[in-house]
Amino acid sequence: MINRMVTVFFIALGVVIGGTFIGGLAAFITKESPIKMMDDISQRIKLYAVVSSIGGTFKNLRLLEGSIFQGELSVVFQQALVLLIGFIGANIGVFIIKGLTGGY
Repeated sequence: MINRMVTVFFIALGVVIGGTFIGGLAAFITKESPIKMMDDISQRIKLYAVVSSIGGTFKNLRLLEGSIFQGELSVVFQQALVLLIGFIGANIGVFIIKGLTGGY
């Protein structure tokens, strides 16, 4: 379980940081402000980072639904914890980008 949480955290963090830097490169090519665009992209990509970090499928949601109706609270807790770790990773990525862009 710890291995999965660490993986989810770093995938969410990497999606935000990587997507933001590549988006900043696109802004540079199109002669827009890369710093402003990077700040905007980091906010918009946050949810996608969480979804991709947990697997991006409905498998996790179906597991959560089945666990709730079967009364398996430990599985519900584990899935909620994985989602929380994904959100934390994505938000730390946004915090890093805000630090690099000066909070534009």
